[in-house]
Amino acid sequence: MLTIDNVYKANQVLKKVARKTDIIYAPKLCPGCDLYLKTENLQITGSFKVRGAYYKMSKLTAEEKARGVIACSAGNHAQGVALAAKENGIKAVICLPDGAPISKVEATKSYGAEVCLVEGVYDDAYKRALQLRDEKGYTFIHPFNDEDVIAGQGTIGLELLEDLPDMDVVLVPVGGGGLISGIAYTLKTLNPHVKVYGVQATGAPSMKNSLEHGEVEELSSVATIADGIAVRKPGDLTYDFCNKYVDEIVTVTDDEISAAILALMERHKLVTEGAGAVAVAAAMFHKVDIEGKKAVCVLSGGNIDVTILSRVIKRGLLMSGRSCQLVIELMDKPGQLKHVSRIIADLGGNVTGVLHERSSEGSDVNGCYLRIELETRNHEHIAQIKQALVDFGFKLL
Repeated sequence: MLTIDNVYKANQVLKKVARKTDIIYAPKLCPGCDLYLKTENLQITGSFKVRGAYYKMSKLTAEEKARGVIACSAGNHAQGVALAAKENGIKAVICLPDGAPISKVEATKSYGAEVCLVEGVYDDAYKRALQLRDEKGYTFIHPFNDEDVIAGQGTIGLELLEDLPDMDVVLVPVGGGGLISGIAYTLKTLNPHVKVYGVQATGAPSMKNSLEHGEVEELSSVATIADGIAVRKPGDLTYDFCNKYVDEIVTVTDDEISAAILALMERHKLVTEGAGAVAVAAAMFHKVDIEGKKAVCVLSGGNIDVTILSRVIKRGLLMSGRSCQLVIELMDKPGQLKHVSRIIADLGGNVTGVLHERSSEGSDVNGCYLRIELETRNHEHIAQIKQALVDFGFKLL
């Protein structure tokens, strides 16, 4: 059984390898509350996962260490297990979904682990890892459904209480539920007045659905940019912990996650992956009532694939009103483009792309379409530009 003593023991063991990550004040991300960021994206290996993996491995017997360990992961648990195995001189085999970011695959290999890519998502990698465990006699290191792993993640709760003892609310990313189980158990045991909210992606709400329906459920599929929490089925242990200690679980969209990633980069120079930004997205888009409260968002990881970062930023710009595309119907005559440009420039918009098209069959023979991409300040600025164009007599499509 998990006890608070186990969490304290994990805290002592982890002093050898894990950092005590900083808490950063971030009031501009969500005006109206005192918001703080727990920067596990700056943890060794770039994620909180090393906490649970290392503590679990520290408790293995000599015989188990000699046989080696196996794990499955969307990426971050893989690196945590790989590093913990390296530090303890243990062979590690990691099963990853074949769609895992290349950066995470290469980072896992860099710690000396053997990587086995499995077609599908996390749950497919999980099944393959169990097969190899049975065939080779490895010890399986579960990414979330293990009390020692949960105890390791719970050390974040101890750090939160030490650095911010008067906090009111903690928002935590949720995939399989190991992180929030450890944090919620620790906080509710030591300070039951703290509210703990979980955050999942709308494309992978496995824990939220399970809690609402009163039993562990498996989703038929998951789809989200937050690959670190794209889990189809939570664990039975984590389900029980969340059912008992978590106040509520909410969801955020991929566009909201993208906006949060962008805001963290711009305002606090912090790079987070999709899963690492969901708590901030929940705060920014008011999924939880934190008005007038002291709240902490756990940034669970920073291992975003640089190849998709530009796409995430683009979505974030659109979501936050920093970028937009307008389609304007014009008469094909001299001076039209000049008027459009003047209106936009006078209002402080910046044109970054222009496409001029003749009208299609069936439309006015003298008509044309102008597609313009703009840099803007916010949604109010976009509305102002649109209204000025309409007032001048242009038709927006």
